[in-house]
Amino acid sequence: MLILLWATTAASKLGNLNGFQSDLDKQVFTKTFNGILLYAVPIAELVAAALLTFEKTRFVGLAVSLFLISAFTAYIILTLSGFFNKVPCSCGGVLKFLGWEAHLYFNLFFMVLSGSAIYIHAKREVGDT
Repeated sequence: MLILLWATTAASKLGNLNGFQSDLDKQVFTKTFNGILLYAVPIAELVAAALLTFEKTRFVGLAVSLFLISAFTAYIILTLSGFFNKVPCSCGGVLKFLGWEAHLYFNLFFMVLSGSAIYIHAKREVGDT
């Protein structure tokens, strides 16, 4: 599920890079930071998907996934709490059409999924030694 999430959201952003840049330009961040995010976010999503694909890199992929989804969730929580004066969504794929609250629940589900997978993977590693 995480591979599908990261691959589709990255593909959506990279497939419409101008639209993604336009969405980022509406954010509260600086133009320089938006320029970094324009490439860093979809690349990080693709890296996470790639790492999750292989058994040898899966644990790192799970950690990257948890970091990414946690960062996106923190942004949503700040948005819902009124921290930002502008709140356009620059998400990819079908997530663009979710409301902020639904998006929060979606992200929380994937945070729990990532955290649980890390726990199971770590427990399995300890049991194998």
